[in-house]
Amino acid sequence: MAGTPRKPHAIMIPYPYQGHINPFVSLAMKLAEEGFTITFVNTQSVHSRISRAQKSIDGSDIFAGARDSGLDIRYATVSDGFPLGFDRSLNHDQFVEGLIHVFSAHVDELVANLADSDPPVTCLIADTFYVWASAIAEKHNLVSVSFWTEPALVLSLYYHLDLLKENGHFGSQEKREDMIDYIPGVGTIKPTDLTSYLQADDIWTVVHRVIYRAFEDVKKADIIICNTVRELEYNTLAALHRKQPTYAIGPIVSGFTNQTVATSLWSETDCTPWLNEKPNGSVLYVSFGSHAHTTSKEDIWEIAHGLALSGVNFVWVVRPDIVNSKDAKFLPVGFENSIKGRGLIVRWCSQMKVKRSSIDHSGGGEGKDPVFDEWTNFGGVEEYNQEGPKLVPNPPSPEVDNQRALKIGLINNNRSGGPCPSFPLDELSPVEIHWAEINLH
Repeated sequence: MAGTPRKPHAIMIPYPYQGHINPFVSLAMKLAEEGFTITFVNTQSVHSRISRAQKSIDGSDIFAGARDSGLDIRYATVSDGFPLGFDRSLNHDQFVEGLIHVFSAHVDELVANLADSDPPVTCLIADTFYVWASAIAEKHNLVSVSFWTEPALVLSLYYHLDLLKENGHFGSQEKREDMIDYIPGVGTIKPTDLTSYLQADDIWTVVHRVIYRAFEDVKKADIIICNTVRELEYNTLAALHRKQPTYAIGPIVSGFTNQTVATSLWSETDCTPWLNEKPNGSVLYVSFGSHAHTTSKEDIWEIAHGLALSGVNFVWVVRPDIVNSKDAKFLPVGFENSIKGRGLIVRWCSQMKVKRSSIDHSGGGEGKDPVFDEWTNFGGVEEYNQEGPKLVPNPPSPEVDNQRALKIGLINNNRSGGPCPSFPLDELSPVEIHWAEINLH
């Protein structure tokens, strides 16, 4: 029929890490419910890991169930330029170089192959950390949407990197201690509140080069969307919006359909039976997300000893590659026996299922309310911000403490309680873990 607007069709490409994939999937479901056609693109490596972790996937399509419920979400995979057997965790820098220089060619080919789709593709929604998104969108005459999966405050710091350089708070041999009060929409902060990458001495690592190029590219996007809540970061979002269209779209972590989409890169343990045996408010949940690493067993030992001293019930998510991809035995000898009955150690679990189990167990509302000690990118914080447990931000590596200050700010803006303590892992002792446990109950 003449004059009928064409149905929007978005290609969505998340960065190949768990904390980026999850909000992309949630957004895909939300947009599909609003009438979008979605072509969701995972790397072949990510899809292979999801397939190994999830035994119930319908064939090779993680969105088959969503389509059965009436959502038009199509699924595609693309090579990231490395063989499936390549250890992307152990060879992090080489992998990221490939995402910069090689992956874009495979994405470009995929987008070209979708040119005859029905309905036609209208926009490209790509993770902000991709340095080539706007170029591919422009080449194929698509609206370029940059999806920032973290807080707007962190986006703004990187967006205004030029101001930090001009004022000597980044890339300077002098360690400035004066306050930073010139970032539009961001209140006065200390230099030590900057992300770890903005405090680093070596500013030419592969991650820094991604940041530089990605935040040149994001300024070419037609639209920026942020996985945050407008009311929590109004001033920061408003300042960014004055430069180019920038919108908060959170929270997007709630379920938008009864169909479950497999996203986990590890096999998940169901903690529900164990949690149901514990009293309300008695469980400490410890997780360092999907990508954090430490170079020392001693870091893990400190946490283990602290948990042993605390005497509390806990669920500890310990990925097998948390220390080193080739070193799977790093817990202290005898630790697992010493915490039998009150500690559950798993390789991976769904943090939302843990919280929902708490609410269901209590009859809805006054749940177990586990203290939640985690590092994940903002998706993990936002998930728990909605549900209401206490948080102990605890960054175990430089890329983790990027959001420590903001997590504390968000918690204090969204809670009636007092400030939330924060412990850098390299300064965390068993006694301090015990102290945190006492103060959070």
